[in-house]
Amino acid sequence: LQETHRIYKQKLEELAALQTLCSSSISKQKKHLKDLKLTLQRCKRHASREEAELVQQMAANIKERQDVFFDMEAYLPKKNGLYLNLVLGNVNVTLLSNQAKFAYKDEYEKFKLYLTIILLLGAVACRFVLHYRVTDEVFNFLLVWYYCTLTIRESILISNGSRIKGWWVSHHYVSTFLSGVMLTWPNGPIYQKFRNQFLAFSIFQSCVQFLQYYYQRGCLYRLRALGERNHLDLTVVLAALQCRHAV
Repeated sequence: LQETHRIYKQKLEELAALQTLCSSSISKQKKHLKDLKLTLQRCKRHASREEAELVQQMAANIKERQDVFFDMEAYLPKKNGLYLNLVLGNVNVTLLSNQAKFAYKDEYEKFKLYLTIILLLGAVACRFVLHYRVTDEVFNFLLVWYYCTLTIRESILISNGSRIKGWWVSHHYVSTFLSGVMLTWPNGPIYQKFRNQFLAFSIFQSCVQFLQYYYQRGCLYRLRALGERNHLDLTVVLAALQCRHAV
């Protein structure tokens, strides 16, 4: 057992050295590609028609290379963004295997589904049964916790190579802030007027999210089976693609 543990520690050290080497090489390559891209942009202004086509082809090759580097970096440790640093500190959140990445992504989807059901039941109860300020505060606190947790999980997924759209993450930051406003809103006539509209909207939103989840989960499963989607894509990514194709 001790020998096995010694080999395990040795492999970890070798892995760390390889990760550092790969990260350094990718950083240098990305810098060279950036310089080349700027040079091509300057040349394109005074290029002939044939030269412009060549520049365009080289730009496409650069884009493909950048996508390759993006996929490589999904398996390498990287510095956390500002938000993750504030919440978790400088902790490595990169998952090393596809199985671990997919399991975390699947857990994220299930978390959204379960909380959507709980929020739906809570909104119905507050709207039609429990007309108390205390129950409203519990519901609003649950919303704040839910959206805060989503932003953390989505930041971890992005660090692991998920192509979550920026607008999706941004709307969760806004939702966290607005839920905090509802939580701290003093009880009064204006709050009571807005309360029923807000709870009705919450019921409608939860129903739409519940139906959307099951429909898009089936579509995303088929696209992954055909090799057309990444294993870390979310149901919301599919929704954005469907809207874009419809336009």
